Amino acid sequence: MDERDSVLIIKAEESGDRIDALLARMVGDLSRSAAQRLLEEGRVLLGSSPVRKNYKCAAGDCFTVCLPAAEDVPLIAQEIPLDVVFEDADVIVVNKPRGMVVHPAPGHPDGTLVNALLWHCGDSLSGIGGEKRPGIVHRIDKDTSGLLIVAKNDFAHQALSAQLSDRSLSRVYEAVARGGFREDAGTVARPIGRHPTDRKRMAVTEKNSRPAVTHWEVIARYRGYTHIRCILETGRTHQIRVHMASIGHPLLGDFTYGAPSPDKGLEGQCLHARRLKFVHPRSGEHVELESPLPPYFEEVLSRLGAEQ
Repeated sequence: MDERDSVLIIKAEESGDRIDALLARMVGDLSRSAAQRLLEEGRVLLGSSPVRKNYKCAAGDCFTVCLPAAEDVPLIAQEIPLDVVFEDADVIVVNKPRGMVVHPAPGHPDGTLVNALLWHCGDSLSGIGGEKRPGIVHRIDKDTSGLLIVAKNDFAHQALSAQLSDRSLSRVYEAVARGGFREDAGTVARPIGRHPTDRKRMAVTEKNSRPAVTHWEVIARYRGYTHIRCILETGRTHQIRVHMASIGHPLLGDFTYGAPSPDKGLEGQCLHARRLKFVHPRSGEHVELESPLPPYFEEVLSRLGAEQ
């Protein structure tokens, strides 16, 4: 077997899922459209037969996925509109729209926030994040909207990274979670690491994990759902999504960590980076920024309110 081949064996709980959706969840950073291309090109085999993209999986199915060799795509500046909330010679804070990937990755070679930043900032981005992530101090997921801070030079990047480490850079999110919470506020302090069998997912685990702490509080209660505020004490990958799912309250629309199907018209988690506080790396002044809830989030709340 070629070193780029992967084998997927379908579990009982995945029976009935479409193969294109399952591939997008389980194979690297593959998007659903990229998964469909693999299927159309005959790169997904069940036994020795190519699989159609609408094939419904059955428990025990064993697929061979033939991934093409990764190509080194040059990073280019693209004229993509940015919602700039704050900017000076050291820092730029943008309000990232839902659906935008932060930096190029397999399946997303361009059209990312980094491509837009290169057009907007030119050469004025730090290099500490690496060639593919210039200026990126922290990330938010593709389907998470809201505030993201970017460093325009290495001095700012080092200072902001230090604030992330000592937790003086504050990030507050709002989300809609499934179910009703018994308490009005609480804390989830559970370590997070890579999922043992699904490399696209994170999990609460003691193995190869790092400490993770999320504080939450109820903003509003609806029938079957709760609007919550989440304050990150740490910043692990998918932290809010993993922690909320671990206490039985996965985020609305989050297929990866609990939503079985599209809900309230939403595909992808209902999660917004609402507030950001940091100490300016050069002036030492405290900067506090806020992003209003975007239309998709307001529409969800409106539907939930109408159903009470």
